[in-house]
Amino acid sequence: MQTRTLGRTARMVSVIGLGTWQLGADWGEVAEGDAFAVLDAAHDAGVTFFDTADVYGDGRSESLIGAWLRANPGSGVTVATKMGRRMPQQHANYSAEHFRGWIDRSRANLGVETLDLVQLHCPPSSVYGDDRVFDALDALVDDGSIAAYGVSVERVDEALTAIARPNVATVQIILNAFRLKPLDEVLPAAVAAGVGIIARVPLASGLLSGRYTSDTIFAANDHRSFNRHGEAFDVGETFSGVDYETGVRAASEFTALAREAAPSASPAQVALAWIAAQPGVSSVIPGARSPQQARANAEAGSLRLPPSFDEAVRELYDREIRAAVHERW
Repeated sequence: MQTRTLGRTARMVSVIGLGTWQLGADWGEVAEGDAFAVLDAAHDAGVTFFDTADVYGDGRSESLIGAWLRANPGSGVTVATKMGRRMPQQHANYSAEHFRGWIDRSRANLGVETLDLVQLHCPPSSVYGDDRVFDALDALVDDGSIAAYGVSVERVDEALTAIARPNVATVQIILNAFRLKPLDEVLPAAVAAGVGIIARVPLASGLLSGRYTSDTIFAANDHRSFNRHGEAFDVGETFSGVDYETGVRAASEFTALAREAAPSASPAQVALAWIAAQPGVSSVIPGARSPQQARANAEAGSLRLPPSFDEAVRELYDREIRAAVHERW
């Protein structure tokens, strides 16, 4: 497993991390024992970075990770959480008072005095330009409640505004073979500023695994059923904002390219390794619902791909995806 510096935190983390949205049961039910098995398998495979949020299962994901940390003292795992989605998405709600309440709740859920990394959870765009918001975050670092802070963004312009702030340690952004826009400006700016990039939705909600067809049916409580058009939250979080039929067609081509580039690897592993190879990426955070998935994802952390594959990914994106995604990203 390769390791990278997590931006301005100076922490070393695995290039393949673990996203834990699914442990909150927002992708269908996940039993507690199954959740612990996933965390165990990921860590055993070299994963040292877990990403969660206070709203994943209304704190269930944080609490499961907290229990795992207590059972595995000295694990060396860095845990990043997020805050800001427990109230209506209004600029005024991103206040020092609310931050304190959210931070204390996450500290209790995770069972720690100091949170390793806290990220604003895709707040309204105007928040990124508000000095008072970042002064409040600085105060939480100063009093030891958090060790560092970053942002999770939806848009390139939000990422660039955040990167320009002196104490933002990381930027989390959707980046995968079906979402290339961050490569143009965001990653170079992050490299220049020393800000870490956390790549989320790396498999385009599973499309890039090559396992789905036009006939695939997802559970009713799976966001891939209820948020295809942004009914519940930003549509970019589901299939990277790509129309499902377009995504399935393009994923079939991606699978063929992946098998040619790395015959012994799965399409999902190739998709993760491609992101990890992009300059500026600190960690890629696929989710996993089984120990087998967690181990397979981790194996991508040592996979090397030929340069020709990067060229093929960009050509596929230009031909099949670029016109199908919303320009605001």
